[in-house]
Amino acid sequence: MARLEQIVHEDFDGLLARIEKGIEQGSISASLEEATDFREGDSRCSVRIFERYSYTGGNRVSLSVTLFQQGEGPVHLFAATSGGSQAMFFKINTFGEEAFLDKLRNLL
Repeated sequence: MARLEQIVHEDFDGLLARIEKGIEQGSISASLEEATDFREGDSRCSVRIFERYSYTGGNRVSLSVTLFQQGEGPVHLFAATSGGSQAMFFKINTFGEEAFLDKLRNLL
């Protein structure tokens, strides 16, 4: 599993739109699989789960992205990849996971 945590000082909606567009257009096999949005008072949270085929690993890899913002504060971003390993009891060949997360890093 590869992960990224970052505080981003940007407009929430603009950042979310850039991530969605950038991930889906960044790979021919990438797709948005699930999405949900929450609001409570002046806080908001958006979760996006993407998936794509990893040629290196020969399997599908998922990328989960969560954005959280309270009021007009900074956006807290958490992202994690999964599914890139081919071993049964330990993780090997996680190149596809890192490459998928690198797409997000480049967007930020």
